[in-house]
Amino acid sequence: MANKPKTNTKVNGTEYYRITVTIGRDSNGKLLRKQFYGSSKKDAENKKQDYLNKINSGIVETKTMWLGSAMKSWLFEVVKVGQIKLASFSRYEGVYRNYFENSPLACLQLDKVKSIDIQRYYNQLFKSGKSSNVIKTANKLLKQFLKYCVDCGYIIKNPTDGKKVIIPKDSLAVRREDKILPVFSKEEMVKILNQRENTKIRCIALISYATGMRRGEVLGLKESDIDYINKEIHIRRAMVTTYEFDDKGKKHKKTFLDDTKTYTSFRDIPLPKTLIPIIKQAISLKKREMLKAAGSFNENNKDLIFLSENGEYIEASNINKSWIYFLKRCGVKHKKFHALRHTYATLQFENNRPLLTISKLLGHANIDITASTYTHVMKKEKEKAVDTLSLLNNSVI
Repeated sequence: MANKPKTNTKVNGTEYYRITVTIGRDSNGKLLRKQFYGSSKKDAENKKQDYLNKINSGIVETKTMWLGSAMKSWLFEVVKVGQIKLASFSRYEGVYRNYFENSPLACLQLDKVKSIDIQRYYNQLFKSGKSSNVIKTANKLLKQFLKYCVDCGYIIKNPTDGKKVIIPKDSLAVRREDKILPVFSKEEMVKILNQRENTKIRCIALISYATGMRRGEVLGLKESDIDYINKEIHIRRAMVTTYEFDDKGKKHKKTFLDDTKTYTSFRDIPLPKTLIPIIKQAISLKKREMLKAAGSFNENNKDLIFLSENGEYIEASNINKSWIYFLKRCGVKHKKFHALRHTYATLQFENNRPLLTISKLLGHANIDITASTYTHVMKKEKEKAVDTLSLLNNSVI
């Protein structure tokens, strides 16, 4: 009996065993066939069976799907069209562009990405100086994308699930809880207060310092949000400057009014009596600019307290520039505008306000955020705890 041939076709001078299988029909009813090549019949059969097993498990063909390009498609064709804020999408796009688009992972075939590939990349990022928090943020986005790939049947398992990938840990010296947040001293705040100039940036700064409001929340204030009778400020929105992406992926800067950062940021806070003249000064300044601009002032925005000279929204970058020059005029060393919020929170702790109260005033999503952000302040306050033994006075210990 003649031996069966080990191969049955030749491609570019190399002999293979080829198997053809029908996998369905196209929209016109024409049969769709797929060919499998192996070094032997058994090898070709194994490849065919592996493919059919994937199809039966809901796994689709991924030989032409690379992690980098697939992740970009997911961002712009799935995430972007969902109910996501512009600022959040801009942040996701930045993480993708900085940490995945041109990374060693980008050129890997999607179903060939292993946990060890991701681990090596994260180790490399850590060695190059990236912090644990940066890597954790990148991993969060990658994990979300790979979960989508599992749901779509592109891959069987998510290589970032469980403890398959470990985020390198920062040394104790650089962990967040040990970092000292920038705050203004009492002397520096006196200099800012005593800078008696009639400018928007001074008013914006003093409102933030007196209330702990975020910069965007101050810029989003309307005259109707100031309740002089009940001595409250109603925080209902925030001014946001971020990048918006068109359908071709090109970005441009956009400034707009948005909901508050979280649902807990939608809040009512006390209106300090000493802040009322500052708010009225800001409103008076806006009204003078309305008169000066006349017909060129955007009347649609007139209820907002802080606007540009012709009634348009104020971009974050313009606030940053004004802040730099304002501090120079005050003779105060530069700190970011957000340091005013940290200063407010620190003073609340030092004046024995409860943690839960401070968390609600700041509009944090939960009390844990407040506690982790101001750990160093809380630690200092704990050191002031009463020595209970000393209260016993003459009692025998």
